[in-house]
Amino acid sequence: MVNFEDTKTAFVTKSDNQLKKAYWLFKLVASQKLVSFGKWSSELALKLGLPIKGIVKKTVYDQFVGGETIEECSKTIDALQQHGVYSILDYSVEGSETEEDFEDCTQKILETIQFGKAHGAVSFAVFKVTGMARFGLLEKINAGDTLSTDEKIELAKVKDRIMRICREGVENNICVLLDAEETWIQQPIDDFALEMMRMFNKEKCMIYNTLQLYRWDRLDYLKDLMATAKEENFYCGVKLVRGAYMEKERERAAEMGYPSPIQPDKESTDRDYDLAVEFCMKNHKIMSLVAGSHNEESAKQLTELMEKYGIAKNNPHIWFSQLYGMSDHLSFNLAKEGYNVMKYLPFGPIEKTLPYLIRRAEENTSAKGQTNRELVLIEQELKRRKISN
Repeated sequence: MVNFEDTKTAFVTKSDNQLKKAYWLFKLVASQKLVSFGKWSSELALKLGLPIKGIVKKTVYDQFVGGETIEECSKTIDALQQHGVYSILDYSVEGSETEEDFEDCTQKILETIQFGKAHGAVSFAVFKVTGMARFGLLEKINAGDTLSTDEKIELAKVKDRIMRICREGVENNICVLLDAEETWIQQPIDDFALEMMRMFNKEKCMIYNTLQLYRWDRLDYLKDLMATAKEENFYCGVKLVRGAYMEKERERAAEMGYPSPIQPDKESTDRDYDLAVEFCMKNHKIMSLVAGSHNEESAKQLTELMEKYGIAKNNPHIWFSQLYGMSDHLSFNLAKEGYNVMKYLPFGPIEKTLPYLIRRAEENTSAKGQTNRELVLIEQELKRRKISN
């Protein structure tokens, strides 16, 4: 059984000063008022051109982001690899609107694949479709509206970018994962992912889609995806997460007067997440899983299911995944026991990764139990080090 209380292993890569700074940051993000003020003030400061980049870089950026470039992430990737933890480079730039930006993002993802090919500690590439497609275009497709001639040309370019990334990944034996986004643009993303699975998952699983289980329809979607894979003879790849856009989803549904796509409560989300994980384990011969969770019970459940179904700890089609800067007690202790673990390692310019950082802070604020757990574990480790010295 994995010992998630082993703080020596959990924080093996952190110095005392780094742990103290992490403690201070988690204390700050535990306050909703401070996070709301930080969001407003940082966005305003950047718009006004005020010199806040240094402050951001030394605080939340340093905690949750690997660096501004792939090269800057190398030191962190090497440190994680020394303890059996893999990395997935995530170019965390969102909300682009120009063809130039879309091409730049595509090139960055292709570079992560080339880096992964040369570096054994990176076995996945990941991207958001909104990094290479206009949000309004995806929204229009999702709504089933007729596209203009120009929009059809625009869509063809989006598909070409996704195809280039997936083909590059397959040719270099790097799995490719499409991230989930808002429900009102998710259908075309699901369709892109399915098309790529049909094309590239014939011999083994190389392409993965992401399912947010705080949506009440995702468990059925998972089962339908499996049925399609069996019927058409390809492998399924899914990353399961609880979700990242809950408040925004509920607010939009209320404003526009349609039923909320979000589960009625956390218990329903947890139930569907656990059921989805078990469904994947029951079908592990054709279903590959990345379990994206910071929940100890979920991690424990997956280890037990792997044992129940006779699945080796290092089965290449089952991965545990956590965000960089969070839940090290899961990542490092799972890796120590021989499980496949990877950290989402975001990178990108400070001003362009700010939306990602704000979302991380907001998620930590809403997940008070998780934030408190981080604080308790850091306290325990600092006390242990003090006693051992």
